[in-house]
Amino acid sequence: MLEAVIVSYNPPDTMRSLLEALHRQCDGVVVVDNGSGPASLKVLRHICREYGSHLLELGENIGIAAAQNRGITLARSHGADFVLLSDHDSTPAPNMVVLLSEALREDPQVAAAGPLPYEEREGADELVYIDRGWAPKRATREELQQERLDVAFLIASGCLIRMEALDGVGGMREDLFIDHVDLEWGIRARRAGWRLVVVPAARLTHSLGDEVVMLPGRRQPVHVHTPVRNYYILRNTVALIRQRVLPRKWRIRYTYWALKYVAFNAFAVNRRRERQRLMLRAIRDGLRGRLGRLT
Repeated sequence: MLEAVIVSYNPPDTMRSLLEALHRQCDGVVVVDNGSGPASLKVLRHICREYGSHLLELGENIGIAAAQNRGITLARSHGADFVLLSDHDSTPAPNMVVLLSEALREDPQVAAAGPLPYEEREGADELVYIDRGWAPKRATREELQQERLDVAFLIASGCLIRMEALDGVGGMREDLFIDHVDLEWGIRARRAGWRLVVVPAARLTHSLGDEVVMLPGRRQPVHVHTPVRNYYILRNTVALIRQRVLPRKWRIRYTYWALKYVAFNAFAVNRRRERQRLMLRAIRDGLRGRLGRLT
C-alpha cells in the first residue's frame, strides 16, 4: 500500500489539482496542515472532503520535519508500506509514482526514490545532487539521461520512501524545523547502507525560493529566500557542520558555501539589515546548538 503525505501551510490554488493527481496515483492521501489561517483551512477542509483525503490539522506551525513525521505515522497506521512526501506547491507528472515504485521494487536496498524536480520559470533549476566527494553537486545533463542515478540526498517533495527504511533509519529530524531536513535524513540513510536514487524519467514541477537571480559567470541560478528562511538555512548548515553530521570533506565545503551565502544575502539583496541581524543570530544559534522554531 502506498500513501502520499502532503504538508500544507496556507496552500496555493493549485492544491486541488495536486490532490487530484495524487489520488490517481496513490492508494490514499494524508494532508498535514501546519497551522494555516482560517480562510485557507476552510477551503482545504472542503477540498479534502471532496477527494476523500485524510486531513490532520496541527493548529500551529510545528515545522516541516515534525509535520512529515506526523503524516508518516498516520500513513503507517493505515497499513502503508511506502510513503510519498509532497509539498503543497509541487505537481507530479501522471506517471511519476509508477516510475518511482518500479525503482524501489527493483532493489530492496533502495530506501527512497525521487523524481527529476524542475521549475517552470526563467532560470529553472533541476534539483538533483550527486556526491562528488567534497560536497553534493548538481547532476550533469549526461547523468540525467540515465534510467537510475544514485544521489547524495533527495529533496523531500516527490520522494517515495520505503517504510522499512524509515523503521531502520528513523524519521525526520524535528529540531531542524525546516531546511536541510531531507539532506540530514539522506546522510543517515546512506550511512546505514541504503541507496537513494533519482529516476529522471519521473518528473515533478517544484517551486524553490521566492525568486531567482542569475549572476554573471554562473550557469545555475541563485535562489533568494525571505530573511527568516535565510536564518534557518544558515543556522542548520552551521549546526550540521558543528555537530559533525556532515561527512568530513563536506564540512569543509559547506563552511566555504556558508561564507558565500552570508556575503550574498547580507549585501547583494534587499532587506539587508533584517537579513544581517537574522544571519548573525543563525550563526550564534547554530554554534550553540539552539535549534527548533525561531521565536
